[in-house]
Amino acid sequence: MTITTHVKTGTAIDVLRHIDWRQYVVYIGFVVVFAYFAITQAGNFLNTTTLVNIITQAAPITVMAVGAVFVLSVGEIDLSIGSTVALASLGSAVTLQATHQWWLAALAGLAIGAGVGAVNGIFITLVRLPSFLVTLATMGLVAGLAQQATNLQSVPVTNSAFGWLFGGGTLLGIPILIWWTVAIVAIGWHVLRQRSFGAHVLAVGNKSSAAAVSGIRVNRVKMIVFIVSGMAAALAGLLYAGRLAGATYTLGSSDLMSVLAAVIVGGTSLTGGKGSIIGALVGSLFMSMINYGLLLGGLNVAQQLIVRGIIILAAVSLSLRAKKNS
Repeated sequence: MTITTHVKTGTAIDVLRHIDWRQYVVYIGFVVVFAYFAITQAGNFLNTTTLVNIITQAAPITVMAVGAVFVLSVGEIDLSIGSTVALASLGSAVTLQATHQWWLAALAGLAIGAGVGAVNGIFITLVRLPSFLVTLATMGLVAGLAQQATNLQSVPVTNSAFGWLFGGGTLLGIPILIWWTVAIVAIGWHVLRQRSFGAHVLAVGNKSSAAAVSGIRVNRVKMIVFIVSGMAAALAGLLYAGRLAGATYTLGSSDLMSVLAAVIVGGTSLTGGKGSIIGALVGSLFMSMINYGLLLGGLNVAQQLIVRGIIILAAVSLSLRAKKNS
């Protein structure tokens, strides 16, 4: 009796061939760019101060990116987050000057963010306007309110408790901004991956009509998502105000591109139904590292914008191709 054994060849190659490397692009890109800056600018880049600065500077972007993951995952977009950063930070700074109570100032800022998100949600869910147009309009409206409210003047933040909690403090030797990053990412991941609301968000993003038939209250999910996005932008404004010891109407004005780049590069689908909180975290650190590395390399702000634009184009192309193939 002869026993024939069939040995499969090329198994490892076949496995690698069938892996969708697009979902790992942010992690691969992070490692490659980190290695590049570590080699070309080792003296200035590979030190504790630089690495901590990269993480802390990415904190507001990461907070907004977590909110943006929910918005994009539900199949919508929020262009008003940058303007909300400015208005919320100014509102909290003015409240702090009037009351000298850090918690009232924080609540005022978060309430402004929730209000902007609610306005977006109402026009999108009840009036049934496209989120792109609604948030484009509120982006200009909120930016105008931020400029009008303080007559283009900055508002200082001198309260030590506010400054410590929202940017300038350390806890157990670790900057408070890193603690905020860890907390928001952990909450966002838990809600998106472990709670029913996260499953509802992804279901609505995949196909809202099917989600409605299955009993999911689509409008309610979208309303909550936009409120969350507005509050995330407001919290980012508080972190800016605390770290910079002041608020101005220009805060957050250039953050929209960084947030979208971080989220899309991180694996969240531009057309809904797929989101990654961890990917958004890595994406925000990736963008912060690029900005910091380009500054160390002598590149100016305009050149940084060019690089971010290229990254967004590449990320959107991969996202749309992945959606089409699926």
